[in-house]
Amino acid sequence: MKVLWGVVFILPLLFVYGNSHFDNPHLYSGARGKGNIELNAGGEFHSEVSSGVDFKSEFSSGGEVETQPDAGGESKASDENNLNADGDSSTESDDSSFDGELRKGGGGPAYTVVNTETDYKGDWELFTPNSGVSAMHLIILPKIDQALMFDATVWKQSKIMLPGPPCRQVEGTNEQDCFCHSVLMDIETAKLRTMRLKYDTWCSSGALDVNGRLVSTGGYNNGSDTVRILDICPTCDWVEYPGALGNGRWYATQVTLGDGRFMVFGGRNFPTYEFVPAEGKANGPKQVIDFKFLADTHDIYENNLYPFVYLAPDGNLFVFANNRSILLNPENHQIVHEFPPLPGGSRNYPSSGCSCLLPLQLHSLEKRALIPAEVLVCGGGPQNAFELADLKRPKVFLPANKDCARIDITKRNGNWKIQNMPSARLMGDAVVLPTGDVLIINGAQSGSAGWDDARDPNFTPVLYRVRGGSKFTELAPSKIARMYHSTSAVLPDGKILIAGSNTNPGYIDKALFPTEVRVEKFSPHYFDPALDKFRVEIVVDKSANKIKYRQKFNVVVNGGDAELDQQKLQVAISYPAFTTHGISMNQRLLQLGTVSLNKNAAAHEIVVDAPPNGNVAPPGYYMLFVNYNGVPCRRAMWVQLVP
Repeated sequence: MKVLWGVVFILPLLFVYGNSHFDNPHLYSGARGKGNIELNAGGEFHSEVSSGVDFKSEFSSGGEVETQPDAGGESKASDENNLNADGDSSTESDDSSFDGELRKGGGGPAYTVVNTETDYKGDWELFTPNSGVSAMHLIILPKIDQALMFDATVWKQSKIMLPGPPCRQVEGTNEQDCFCHSVLMDIETAKLRTMRLKYDTWCSSGALDVNGRLVSTGGYNNGSDTVRILDICPTCDWVEYPGALGNGRWYATQVTLGDGRFMVFGGRNFPTYEFVPAEGKANGPKQVIDFKFLADTHDIYENNLYPFVYLAPDGNLFVFANNRSILLNPENHQIVHEFPPLPGGSRNYPSSGCSCLLPLQLHSLEKRALIPAEVLVCGGGPQNAFELADLKRPKVFLPANKDCARIDITKRNGNWKIQNMPSARLMGDAVVLPTGDVLIINGAQSGSAGWDDARDPNFTPVLYRVRGGSKFTELAPSKIARMYHSTSAVLPDGKILIAGSNTNPGYIDKALFPTEVRVEKFSPHYFDPALDKFRVEIVVDKSANKIKYRQKFNVVVNGGDAELDQQKLQVAISYPAFTTHGISMNQRLLQLGTVSLNKNAAAHEIVVDAPPNGNVAPPGYYMLFVNYNGVPCRRAMWVQLVP
């Protein structure tokens, strides 16, 4: 019956031109059938280890609305404002604004949150007019400070050619594709280096391993069951392992576990997950685990692809798909908790909202058994948004959602706290800034993800202040529409790299929204020239670049003001996200506990506690920022966190 339903659904979609995303997955050679629920423990990827700002808000949402399950298990909105996750009245004293107050508890002096007022709305600059490829996927690679951008091979075109043979042989033909589909871009000069791909990366997933290599999974057609690896060196290129995955993973999500292993969830027509196998190995049917939750959250228009998946500090995985969310134990594969549904529509592809794990705030001498963690989900669209935008003629573009909801994923009685953004948004990005606030950027205000399925670009980024009342502030708008397939990334200097946008099946210049290869940089509010005096500089050669769990380490800085008040200092580490389709896989920022500050005329030494374990902060490379008076340092340094 399922097969018959699938055929009935697929045929009319194939008949309608304009959404080749809905090709039958069984037509591509990389697709494999579902396996059973047995797990071979060898199915994992291993790698040897080598040596808050406060402003004058333009917009306040008013009170929060909290969802609460009723007796029937359905979610409903409460009229009471400012309820905590336990359903009690709350003044949010733990989140309220304060200037230079040092939070305590759980073992000693804690993270520092400093709020600095500014009316500055940020600034845009055109970084390069041509990135060579439209950045459907984007990640900043550690140590070499390169932005990796790639799209798909299926269209056999881009804006840059390979420098010479060998070209890619198009699958099943004698045709040679000599266009480049993957580039490394120097984040300072915009200089490009071309990379070679054989297997299609269209709508794939990825994450960095402990040594900073990108491990990418899935894609389309011959790339759907491929694992590919890119090392970080001046001459490194892709190494690809077709057939490594047990199922085809198209529109899937990859997550890093506390021991450095990867799991990959979902993909079109495959409500399953699997551990990414060791390099050069391959998963079989026994390494694929059926996941009923993904089958249950799949509706007639899907709305559960690219699920939001986050590693919780207790080692469980928070998985959000469509409008539902659960905690999954990755070791015994049991669902340990289901949260109330999030009302108001769908949040995953193609009704694509955006999401992030909010900053984890650590104490020095950390003694808490469990670190609190919250997830933010913003925007999305009505459940039938894709149907009306893609299948109906003339097209109908429903308004996107305006809501932003957050929930504590470490509480079993947690409920969604819902506020409204200044404007509607789907296909946006939720970027966690070095200060711990969230920048909501890119996307559209109506329609759906898909080819030519959205309208009303949302040019205006919005700052969501996580602490101090959780208000929204609209910042300076861009002039470039960033629609479907747009991406973003935090840079070491605290600016945001903005790239991509392609609502067309190929590279098309004459369209309502042409294929976009221009790359911008956005300087957020903390680049106010009046705040420059607070921007410290890390002395890299005197600071620790490799840190171990539960150990103290030192960071040496110059600058700040004459006093350099410890209560205004905050050290944070940021894990580079793999960004595509409004999902930033493994994005994670930790605000560390400061042990002491040793001031000196030449330089100042900050002693900081490292995270306690891999569930709180998976091993690998992080950008370390020192924020002073709510302003990030001049440039982050790369640190490697190892067991």
